[in-house]
Amino acid sequence: MLRNPSGIEASRSSGSPIAFGETSTGRLIAVVFEAIDEDTVYPITAYEVEP
Repeated sequence: MLRNPSGIEASRSSGSPIAFGETSTGRLIAVVFEAIDEDTVYPITAYEVEP
């Protein structure tokens, strides 16, 4: 689960939305997703990033 994303950008490789933030354990991750509606997103992939 991504907590408090720092913002949403476009992925350089796919153009899909990507959000950066921390997990509940404090790991910094990036999540590429598809917006289904205003309250729902479908995660495509997620990976840990270096701070």
